[in-house]
Order: sequence, then structure tokens, then C-alpha cells
Amino acid sequence: MDHLDGVLSTVVPLLKRVDEVLSTTGAPRDHQVWPTLRRVRLLPWDAVQAVAALRPGELAGSSAALRADARSYAGVAASLPSPGSWSGDAAEAYDAARRRSAEHLSGGLDSLDERLEATADLADALTDWMCRTRGELAATLAEVMLSAEALSLTEAGSPPGDPVPAGRMRAAGPVAIGEAQAAADVAARVLETVAGSYDTALELIAGSADLTTARGM
Repeated sequence: MDHLDGVLSTVVPLLKRVDEVLSTTGAPRDHQVWPTLRRVRLLPWDAVQAVAALRPGELAGSSAALRADARSYAGVAASLPSPGSWSGDAAEAYDAARRRSAEHLSGGLDSLDERLEATADLADALTDWMCRTRGELAATLAEVMLSAEALSLTEAGSPPGDPVPAGRMRAAGPVAIGEAQAAADVAARVLETVAGSYDTALELIAGSADLTTARGM
């Protein structure tokens, strides 16, 4: 369990209330949340769930296995026997095929071992990205839970003498004055964090696009 897992259950009522207000009332016309909503294409609670689904631990061990396979390919390439004392056209044809196979397995920029090493680097980068993304979102959620906007959403619509228990939102109902602004403010902070993290992921994927291109010998 990390910080995001720890804060998630506490922040659920707030995020669901934010989603409800945005869905039923919307946000002020010129609010900064609109361009961020268009970037992320998810309401805050759905966006948070998408980040919570990232499991860096499941990817963390893959790079070691990939690097081990890369070393194996390099070893196979180095072990291919040369023609030795064998000569003639057949020997030359064999040696040419041996060299092509060795280069395909190891040593070249597009060799199998280099591609495996690059894939391992990507796995490490994605693991780091997942950990960093989860941590950054946890910090943002901790901040918004203590914000004046969260308090406004918690207390909105509460009649005198009927306080809302800590950590819970008022049941669904008419949106009070100021709730739309508060919900938009919370949504903007959460979605900006998610959008920034996913922009980083897109850069990682774009930088490794050549790994998806199959190449022959």
C-alpha cells in the first residue's frame, strides 16, 4: 500500500460530489477546468480511478528478465562457430550467414539484444512514472481534502443544527450557491495533476515507438 491507497477511501465522497456538481450544474463559463476536462476527457473520480489502477509493482521485475534475455542473445551470437579451416564457396556462404545471424542477435543498433535492453529501459521508466504519478496524485488529493473548497462542498446545503459528519458529503440535491465554483476548483487541481502525468507517459511511449516496429534479419 502506498500513499494513494491510503488516501483514496477518504477522498471518494468529495470526488463523487465534485463529479455530481459538474455533471448537473457544470462549471463557471471561463473556469480553467474546461480545457483540462477536454485534455483528460474524464471527470475527477474516473481520472483518479484510472491512476489508482496503475500497479508499478507488477512491472517492476520485468526489466531484469529482459536484460537476462539480452545477455543470452549476446552469448549465442558470440558462440556461433567460424568456418575455421573450412574454405570454398560453401564456407563463404556459411560465414556470411553466421555474421548476419550474429548481427541480428547482438551488437547492432537494431539487434535483438539492443531492442531487449531498450524495452527494459522503457519498463524501468514506466515503473518510475507509475510510482511518481501515484505519489503526485496522492499529494494533490491530500491538499484538496483540507482545502476551503472541500469544506464548502461538505457543508453546502446543511441546515442549522444538522452538521455533515467529517469526510462525508451532503446527499444528492440542489447545488448550493458557490458549490459549482468549489467543485470546479477541486476538479481543476486534480485533473491538472493527472493531465501532467499522462503527458509524461505519452512522451515515454512516443520515444519508444520504434520498439513496436517488427524488423527482419
